[in-house]
Amino acid sequence: MIVQDQIPSDGVAANGTEQGTRYRWRICALLLAATTINYIDRQVLGVLAPELQRTFAWSESQYGYIVTAFQAAYAIGLVSAGAIIDRLGTRIGYALAVAVWSLAAMSHALAGSVAGFAIARFALGLGEAGNFPAALKTVAEWFPRRERALATGIFNSGSNIGAIVAPLTVPIVAVTFGWQAAFLITGVLSVTWIVVWLSVYRSADDHPGVSPRELALIRSDPAESAVRVRWSHLLRHRQTWAFLMAKLLTDPIWWFFLFWLPKFFHSEHGLSLLGLGAPLVAIYVMADAGSIAGGWIAGRFIKRGWSVNRARKTAMLICGLAVVPVVFAANVTSLWLAVGLVGLAAAGHQGWSANVFTLPSDMFPRRTVASVVGIGGFGGAVGGMCIATFTGLLLETTGSYVPVFIMAGAAYLLALFIVHLLVPRLEPARIA
Repeated sequence: MIVQDQIPSDGVAANGTEQGTRYRWRICALLLAATTINYIDRQVLGVLAPELQRTFAWSESQYGYIVTAFQAAYAIGLVSAGAIIDRLGTRIGYALAVAVWSLAAMSHALAGSVAGFAIARFALGLGEAGNFPAALKTVAEWFPRRERALATGIFNSGSNIGAIVAPLTVPIVAVTFGWQAAFLITGVLSVTWIVVWLSVYRSADDHPGVSPRELALIRSDPAESAVRVRWSHLLRHRQTWAFLMAKLLTDPIWWFFLFWLPKFFHSEHGLSLLGLGAPLVAIYVMADAGSIAGGWIAGRFIKRGWSVNRARKTAMLICGLAVVPVVFAANVTSLWLAVGLVGLAAAGHQGWSANVFTLPSDMFPRRTVASVVGIGGFGGAVGGMCIATFTGLLLETTGSYVPVFIMAGAAYLLALFIVHLLVPRLEPARIA
């Protein structure tokens, strides 16, 4: 009697031999690389903020306005980025976004005033708005629903890798070659990524590197209509508002970490430009682990038979609770205790984001994912504008970071409560 080996749906036999292909994870690696470059570009200003503030004599509120310019453009860009990427497709749309934000990042080297930096940041925000809509649409196109949280967590960890690379390299480049050089270093990386992306990326249905077995796995979810959906129609659905509110309330906390932590450690703990590296790296290493763990936890719960609703929200609750202790970060005198509290909060945020970013693909058909992500990202950017202006004015008036850290500790549990009220079962939106 002949007994056939049973082969799981991911193409791996019981004896560990891969029968299909895993090309989708190569695509995920490209998303990881793009997100890493994206965050290096946006993080350069934050790392150099204490030095640039001293060089150009910026006030706290002026720095806040420069950050707000980025957030405003990011919000504007997200209004259209998702729809543009849905129309152009991920291959061309993603390459265009990377090209725009890379040119904008390098243009900072030409700035010499508050207005000049604000213009450069505005252009950077417009380009960078395309990253997450494009990446999440790619995940929806290349991964079955049960793998999307993990894939999202992996590429989203690029935000932490970029935030790790920046404080390690930017101070050295700035001290050695001048601050202008720090804004130019990622140009080569961006060009390389665009060339590779355009060379290797195709639809999974047409890609020669994808086996029939892997394609069957990718397309294992129910078929969907290809009819386009207007934003006005998407906004009628409470699923859209659940994602929008989750981003509006929690994205500003991450923006605060990116753009204000170097200044916080400089002013509260006396760190120099070169001294910022170790604390920031520690924080973003923790955040990187949180990003992957957040997606893994939800996926693990689903594999154990939990519903998507229960798995996602439980993972979001765990991550939200991890952020709560950050309320004490501004009051502790120990540098490394402050680093630990902020690092735990950053890990919680990134684990939260891995699950929140998966909500659109949980509740909406693939053809609308980028648009829904754009709507939510718009809300997050608007929140980022508010916190940037608020923090600048708060510090100029009181010099205290305490209110911002209290807001950070409360934001995630409030957001989860609102999400649960709007979508108690994460039921799919009824899109015609």
